[in-house]
Amino acid sequence: MVTFSRERNRLIARGGGETVWLEPFGTNCLRFRSTLCGHIDERDWTLLPQPDTKAEISIESEKATIRNGNIQAVIDGHGGVQYYTSDGQPLLEELWIDCRALNADLQKARHYTSQKGDLFAIDLSFVAHENERFYGMGQYANNCFNLKGCVLELAQKNTQISIPFLVSSRGYGFIWNNPSIGRAELVRNHTLWHAEATSQIDYLVLCEDTPADIVRRYTDITGKSPMLPEWAAGFWQCKLRYRTQEELLSVAREHKKRGLPLSVMVVDFFHWPYQGDWRFDPRYWPEPQAMVQELEGAGIKTVVSIWPTVDMKSENYPQMAQKGLLIRTERGVPAIFTFRGMTTYFDSTNPEARSFIWETAKKNYYRYGIRMFWLDEAEPEMGIQGFEYPNVLAYDYDNIRYHLGNGLAVSNIYPFYYAQAFYEGMKSEGENEIVNLIRCAWLGIQRFGVVVWSGDIPSTFDSLRKQLKAGLNMAMCGIPWWTTDIGGFWGGDPEDPRFRELMIRWFQYGVFCPIFRLHGFRLPYPEDANRCSAYELTGGPNEVWSFGEEAYEIFKELLYLRERIKPYIMEQMRRAHEEGTPPMRPLFFDFPHDPVTYDIEDAFMFGPDIMVAPVVHEGERKRKIYLPQGAQWEEARNGKTYQGGQWIEVEAPLEVIPVFLRDGTKIAIST
Repeated sequence: MVTFSRERNRLIARGGGETVWLEPFGTNCLRFRSTLCGHIDERDWTLLPQPDTKAEISIESEKATIRNGNIQAVIDGHGGVQYYTSDGQPLLEELWIDCRALNADLQKARHYTSQKGDLFAIDLSFVAHENERFYGMGQYANNCFNLKGCVLELAQKNTQISIPFLVSSRGYGFIWNNPSIGRAELVRNHTLWHAEATSQIDYLVLCEDTPADIVRRYTDITGKSPMLPEWAAGFWQCKLRYRTQEELLSVAREHKKRGLPLSVMVVDFFHWPYQGDWRFDPRYWPEPQAMVQELEGAGIKTVVSIWPTVDMKSENYPQMAQKGLLIRTERGVPAIFTFRGMTTYFDSTNPEARSFIWETAKKNYYRYGIRMFWLDEAEPEMGIQGFEYPNVLAYDYDNIRYHLGNGLAVSNIYPFYYAQAFYEGMKSEGENEIVNLIRCAWLGIQRFGVVVWSGDIPSTFDSLRKQLKAGLNMAMCGIPWWTTDIGGFWGGDPEDPRFRELMIRWFQYGVFCPIFRLHGFRLPYPEDANRCSAYELTGGPNEVWSFGEEAYEIFKELLYLRERIKPYIMEQMRRAHEEGTPPMRPLFFDFPHDPVTYDIEDAFMFGPDIMVAPVVHEGERKRKIYLPQGAQWEEARNGKTYQGGQWIEVEAPLEVIPVFLRDGTKIAIST
């Protein structure tokens, strides 16, 4: 049996060698921690300190109860935990299976398997409900919007982002506060959280009235984004690589010559001599300050790619290795990644390493006027990689040693500290408009001014459909600045009519994404992209005028549309900054009482007044759309009005993305 006690505002249960803590964490939230180690680790990881709230704790002989605002939890005499609303409606219940017949045993909800030292492999099981829906969890290109029925790997990989926070249709939010490699099984017979190596269970349950309230409360706990500068809401131009300073400037000049809006130009990877040098190669970028000044004079910001990789040939490798600023292997050679060099990574979990990479970037980029950084390879990737054959990626997390611990225990937190290094570095220089691009994320990373993009995705309609769903789940994780490579990254021939159609449909979607950015590795490819010189590694054309006259005319109108709706976008960005409300979100976010909206995965709200229904199938020229109940909707292209709560079919010729305005909203969508 379990014994209960109270320590100030905390309910404690002990039994069978396990210690359990349950306590409030701000308003309407309870935090659970348990361990077999004998002591609870009190690190909050990336959670923010919360205001003290007074818990109501009641201890009886065979159970104990703790209540904090809208939520209460009950621990029974065997240690089982159930969560309820303040008026007793069930939210979440641990799964204890009593199989005790003959030689069968009690299957506990919390199962610990000893690893090395004080680390355990841990399983935590909850009762599954057939009609429950789950949203959030980061970004998985698995074609699932409602994640019920999914098994999700809790690990960071290119195109896969693990942010272990979910919103349940039963009225609660759940934060798995653990950077360990693991998995979440959101399946029919249980909901299970597994950690490969950790000292304890640590999670939070929060209860609010609507999904929107849950997300806003979650951002109270993990942080809100800064205010997006207006220039960042404009158009970002990028391709695999502009090889030289002059190439990049020629594209910017052509935009201005044509009178096209342009806010950001990107200097992508391998503009450096060696990975880990974090500086321009003067052979191809001889006057970076003059380049930045010319772009600034045209109203264009410059982004520079930063890879956290450090080649053993880099000028910084000896010093970083000596000072312990690099990720190490537990056994074998120290190389972790082998794309165009034998490399390891700077250790973002080490404060001294974070300081080193920022000071180097400050010396080699910031002093030229560069104020934006593309934090690529942020997972980080591990293994052998080449463009010309499938990736051979060996994520041997147990063989990785970080400043914070073994890779199995802490790997998922890497992108958080990577973003923190540049955010705090720029803050220390007095910068307030901080916008950096990053390929991975973790709980709370939004507070560091990062645009998260969805990685190196295929250039297909199937990929576009998956991105739409992934982006909505990212929004439910409190990530307001999110984007994709318009057109996808891998593949796409600018001369192919089928790819041109995809580009048009993706560009239409992109204009209503929080960040509007064109990128991709277009055909033709070099003969051997892994071994050719950096100069040859460029990719085909990827400018708005590269895809034929029909596409160009459509792109041009969409560029002007983005400029027209900037005031509306900036108002949504202000709400994201102040309230934690993401600009792009599922329909149920704004219409929680319409049950149909919880299954709509091919349309979204862009702010409270614009509903967007992208065309995501090749050859499609009309599509069915559900209009949420409780509002009147105006079709932007023709002014036709509809009452909500019905399905309609609308025309969607190639130049049109179906967009609807709510309740007489006046926004200049069509020309």
